[in-house]
Amino acid sequence: MKTNKYIFIGLFSLFAFTMLFACRTKGETIAKIQIRDANGDPVSAAQVVLYGQSTTSQASVFFDTTSSNAVGEAIFNFDNEYQLGQAGVAVLNIDVQKGTASGSGIIKIEPEAISEETVFVQ
Repeated sequence: MKTNKYIFIGLFSLFAFTMLFACRTKGETIAKIQIRDANGDPVSAAQVVLYGQSTTSQASVFFDTTSSNAVGEAIFNFDNEYQLGQAGVAVLNIDVQKGTASGSGIIKIEPEAISEETVFVQ
């Protein structure tokens, strides 16, 4: 009788532990690019392009574009690209254009976090 009790407790503990980790919800994966001019002031309405290049061909792996907001931030959401259990998300190139001024950079997108980078346009 005692053995059945220990087996039941062991199986219940295993089930509870499995359910605890199987029901984990995915957090947001966001890239926030801050656009600044040479004086460090925010640049609004700049075109911001994020793209990734394949290491084996010239094909673009990822491409997305948006405009910076009134405080000079361009925000990209990577919730659809990141899946739970994935080792990483991406390392992407940044190109920014505002009139004749331009800038570039690189950002590493971390899973379930807000990844930030600042690009200066000149």
